[in-house]
Amino acid sequence: MTTTITDVRCTTRRLPLPGTWDGGVSYHDIVVVRVATSDGAEGTGVSWTPRVGAGAVRAVLEDDCAPVLLGRSPHPVPRWDQLYGYLHEAGPGGVSAMALAAVDIALWDRRARVAGSALVDLLGRRRESVPAYGSGVNLDYGLDELCEQVRRWVEQGHSAVKVKVGSAELERDLERLAAVREILGSRRRLMVDANQRWDVPTASRALEAFARFDPFWIEEPLPADDLAGHVRLRQSTTVPFAVGENLRTVRQFRDMLVAGVCDIAQPNVVRVGGITPFLRVADLAAAFDVPVAPHLLPELSAQLALCVPLVSMVEAIDRASFAELGALARPCGVSVGAGGASADTGPGHGLVFEV
Repeated sequence: MTTTITDVRCTTRRLPLPGTWDGGVSYHDIVVVRVATSDGAEGTGVSWTPRVGAGAVRAVLEDDCAPVLLGRSPHPVPRWDQLYGYLHEAGPGGVSAMALAAVDIALWDRRARVAGSALVDLLGRRRESVPAYGSGVNLDYGLDELCEQVRRWVEQGHSAVKVKVGSAELERDLERLAAVREILGSRRRLMVDANQRWDVPTASRALEAFARFDPFWIEEPLPADDLAGHVRLRQSTTVPFAVGENLRTVRQFRDMLVAGVCDIAQPNVVRVGGITPFLRVADLAAAFDVPVAPHLLPELSAQLALCVPLVSMVEAIDRASFAELGALARPCGVSVGAGGASADTGPGHGLVFEV
């Protein structure tokens, strides 16, 4: 007898942050999706958004995705392709992708549970651990607070850290990077993240000034969708570009890779539309000899990083994991810290949400 999808249920939860992120973000919202099938199995998926869009994501799930899914096979890959085509009328990225991600993650979780396998092993575990770097949303920190955060990462044993740049005055960034580099010494890696704050001339001047601090990469120096700007900026700097947290489709990654302006690919498993397209991005990046450094969502990102062909590092985001924000009902079996990222989840992805 053919197994089919019988139920799609959504719940929403708000997760207050321990401190306000740059730009006034004080909470994250998650939409948790449970997909049940006719064989009695169930899978859990999640969509995530900082502050904006959870209601819209839930509406797309309940009003548009659920009717299409009911009575269909639960295999994640054809369901992803079907839903992507159906939702494309509303746009291939954004809210559509975030809703699709929750379904796709749930279907992969169910598939692994039915197989009695950890998600990592179902996808194909290539390694037991992945390096992790200390990361914080810290542009609005004072210099002393920033230095305290970086010293804590060093004391924990991190060999690489990432800090925010893009201050209104370049001199402020330079002062902060000089202090951070002094704490790190010459052997630890320093990554910088501009969060799309610059235009091409500003980015070019900043990166020339940053050269003395030996940045391992510059993340999102320009608006994510400005492909032509990235091509122009490439002509004035040799600092590697880390891009992708705000790219929403496989085709957008393709265009960046073909243009030679994606040195480290950073797909966010929710923003790109789920595990299925995440793996397609990773395979595409590998064809260009570009490693993946997944963006945020460490409990999911770490599992996927163990499976992709080429990997750089996983982001050990400061006080913003699902566990640290109180979203999980029990430990998930994923560890992300100075010693690296690893996963021992049992069947499925191991994420049991407290909703």
